[in-house]
Amino acid sequence: MTVAVFVDTNVLVYAKDTTELQKQPKAEEWLSQLWDSSAGRISVQVLNEYYDVTTRKLQPGLKPEEARADVRSLRAWRPLALDTSLLESAWRIQDRFQLSFWDSLIVAAAHASGCEYLLTEDLQHDAEFDGMRVIDPFVTDPQSIAG
Repeated sequence: MTVAVFVDTNVLVYAKDTTELQKQPKAEEWLSQLWDSSAGRISVQVLNEYYDVTTRKLQPGLKPEEARADVRSLRAWRPLALDTSLLESAWRIQDRFQLSFWDSLIVAAAHASGCEYLLTEDLQHDAEFDGMRVIDPFVTDPQSIAG
């Protein structure tokens, strides 16, 4: 994999969710490929959501120390911070594509990170947003975008 891939929170969470017998191994496979290729990208929004979901909503959840260690390691994926430019971009995407604000913020962050792909189950598989393609990790294997 030689192109940048933005990873949405749900993929990170499923990799830790032992109750998701179908999705967990697929999420783990994607993340392994992205780590091996250094192609993974995220935003601070994703890190915040990951920490919150894995420590408060996931059953069984992660201990805060474990989730914090994950977040610290994910800093290697160059998390994009929310700023006013990204906010304006998200609003343009929201208006143009009629997405939710939070999905628009993810799409804007993926664009700003220079990603060709957005890995998420929250948007329609194969949808395109100004040249960036949505990949549902539970429909497609990482080899489908190997470069």
